[in-house]
This record gives sequence, structure tokens and C-alpha cells, in this order.
Amino acid sequence: MAAFIFVSIIAFSLLLALYVNRNAKKGDVADFLVGGRSFGVIILFFLAVGEIYSVATVIGLPGSIYAKGVNYGIWFMAFLLLIYPVGYFLAPKIWRAGKTYDAMTAPDLFKSHFSSRKLELVVAVCYLVFLVPWAQMQFQGLIVALNALGYEIDPILAVIIAGTIAFVYISISGVKAPAMIAVLKDILLFGAIVSVGWAAFHKLGGVEPLFAAARDQGASIAYANQDEVVFSLSTIIFQSMAFYCLPFMITILFTSKSEGGIKRAKRFMPLYMLMFPFLIAAAYYAMIAIPDLKSPNHAFIATAIDVLPEWSIGFIAAGAALSGLILISVISLSVGGIFTRNIVSNVPFESQKRLSQIVILVYLIISMVLTVALPSLMLNLMNTAYAGFGQMLPGLLAILFFKRATASGVLLGLIVGIAAVFLMYFTDFSFYSVNIGLMALALNCLTVVVVSVFTQGQENSSYKLKADF
Repeated sequence: MAAFIFVSIIAFSLLLALYVNRNAKKGDVADFLVGGRSFGVIILFFLAVGEIYSVATVIGLPGSIYAKGVNYGIWFMAFLLLIYPVGYFLAPKIWRAGKTYDAMTAPDLFKSHFSSRKLELVVAVCYLVFLVPWAQMQFQGLIVALNALGYEIDPILAVIIAGTIAFVYISISGVKAPAMIAVLKDILLFGAIVSVGWAAFHKLGGVEPLFAAARDQGASIAYANQDEVVFSLSTIIFQSMAFYCLPFMITILFTSKSEGGIKRAKRFMPLYMLMFPFLIAAAYYAMIAIPDLKSPNHAFIATAIDVLPEWSIGFIAAGAALSGLILISVISLSVGGIFTRNIVSNVPFESQKRLSQIVILVYLIISMVLTVALPSLMLNLMNTAYAGFGQMLPGLLAILFFKRATASGVLLGLIVGIAAVFLMYFTDFSFYSVNIGLMALALNCLTVVVVSVFTQGQENSSYKLKADF
């Protein structure tokens, strides 16, 4: 029964994609990549929230609390609480810059503002390198969701199924399909999380007994030393600033039809924090009742199986699977757009959609192969990806606020920042346990300022400073 419900929901999501395709503009790359900049508040809200609350949240957060303790949950919630005010003020300005420059990808902003092919190319290549492992995290979550149906599905088959469905979503109608399916996903996912958490509370006699039993299992907020506190705080600060440097988040902002729509959507996003007590309840229940899980990533699904009827697992697995599929779809669209518009030069506008689809297919195949064949390489890239994305922040802030920054300054700052990330990661460098991404960002900013001062006169005539954002 669970498998039938799961398959029915996935099939219904494909029908939704086909329905959306009726109004798609054939051959229009702007319609394909950014929905023709036509999304209203509701669709934008669900699509943007889907990038925050993905399968990594549903599977990863309870799993991390199960394996590493409550401190991880505190970090994650603090990070999310901080990105909302940052996004409220920063996201509308990014949209305005995208509208001014007719940008469809993050590197488009750098290209148009600085008129530097070298900078555009370096930004595009860095984005693609760090996007390679991002889909892998979603594939791992999808494997867990599929196995929850009671079948030991081979990881290779699970990844192939997920990649195929994601490509079908995109090829049908570009970003509009994930946007529409995001509404279905959020209804399923929010219902699943509340149901599992509520059932966990009920089965152990309420909130207080559950939390008391979890405390007896070692679930308490405690930092071993000052280094852990420093690392946690510096990570929260860095990741909240770096979040809006993620290329797929920038692309999603470009889908909005107005700046005001972004602000209104941002006001309501904190409501999703209401799901966290229920996710924590699922993690605590697993710690108490299922202490010998093969993998911490199974904590949420294992709790669901233990506290809910068998048929309901189909809805939960479908919600988790759709959350991963939507994010994979949007990531793939970012990859296709960046390659077509920023890596390859002078592609005719009417050919960009077709080339993007080919690149997306290649990216999904590469991601699937690497997920199965080289998981350790993907883990290393994943551990550096967020720090790498964060190095785009000085350039992005220069576009929005600092007119005196030059292309050479931003380019050298980016190179210094990325090099510092890899060097510190692979040498295990530590400076009072500060997050390496934040330290690299400081070096990046310093380089941008110093180089811009010395190249100001040389470059003022090479690109024009656009309107205020």
C-alpha cells in the first residue's frame, strides 16, 4: 500500500509538470531558467522555502541530532533564524540587480556589472565545481526515502530513478515545474513532519516524558570547550551571509515578478520554524526507542515506521523524495544556465534552452556516477562547497553597494578566498577554531579592497557603474 501511494504521488507530480507546460514559451530560455520573471508571492514562497527545507533537512537534521547530539540542532535553527533577516534586506536588492542587468544566472551579474570576461569565467567555473557535490547530498536522502518503502533498493537504481524524474521535471517546463510541485511537496512534508512528531510525543506520554527520556540518553545542550562555541558561532555567522551566494538561490530570486513579492514572501518564511519541535521529537524518539540504527540518516524514517500506520509511510517517503527532486531540479537548471550563458560564449539566444537541457542531462549523469562511485571525493567537495560559495559574497556586495570595487580586485579576492579554503581544509589549519570559510572570506575582502585601490584609475573606463541597487 505504501509503495502504491508513493508511486501515485510521484505520477501526480509529473502530471502537474505537464499541466504547467501548457503555458510554457517554447524555446524561450528566460521562461525555462527563471520562469519569465513571472512568479507571484505564493509560488515564490513555496519554491524558495523548498531550497531551505530540502530532503537534507528532513533526513539530515534528525540524523545529526541522533548521531552528534542536540548541539547540531541548535546550530541549524540559529542559522535559519539568521538567514531570514539577512534575506529580507539583501534578496530584494539582488532581484533589482538581476532585473537591471537582465541576468538569469549568478555569473550574469558579475559579467554585466564589471564587463570582465575573465571574472565571469572564473566565477562560473567556481560555481560549477562546488555544485557538483550538491546534488549528491540530495541523492543520498532520496535513497533513504525510497528504502523506507520496505524494499532494499540498490543505490545505483535509486539514483537512476531520482535523476530520471528530475530531468523529466526540467525538460517539460523548466523552473515552472519544480515551482508548482513545491506546493504539493510542502503540503506532504509539513503534514508528515507534524504527524511523526505528534505520534512520537503521544507514544511516549507527552512532551515532558519524551524530553526527559532523551535527556537520560545524553540529549542535552552542552559544549565540551570554548573551541566548540567559537566554531559554532562563526559557522552560523558565515553560513547565514553565504546563503544568498548559492547560485540556485539567486536564480530563484530572479523568478519573482516584483521586488515587493520577495519581501512579502520573506516575511512568512519563519513560520516554517514551527516544524522543528516535531523534527526534534522524531530524533529523540529514535534515540530512545531505536538506539541501534544502521545509519543515523534513517532516524526520521525509522521513527515514522515505528509510530505510524504502514500505509502512511508512502506519503512521508513521497514528501521527502519530492523535496530532494525539486532541489536537484533547480540545481541542475543553475548548472545548465551557467554553462550555456557564462562558460560557452556567444551562444545564440534561441539555442540556449536546447543547450541547457543537454548540459543538465550530462550534469545529472555525472552526479549520479560520482554519488555511487566516488562518495569520499564527494564528501570532501561537499565539506568545502559552502565555504567556496561564500567567497562570492565580496563580489556580490560590490555589485550591490560598493561602486569603487574593481573587476581585478574582485577576481583576485575570489582566487585568494578559494585557495585559502582548500589550503586550510586539506592541511587541517585552525585558528582558535574559527570556521575556515569565514577566515577565507576575511582574506578575500582584504584583497578586494587593496587591489581595488591600486586598480581604480585603470579600470574606471573599462566598465560602467550601473544604477544604484
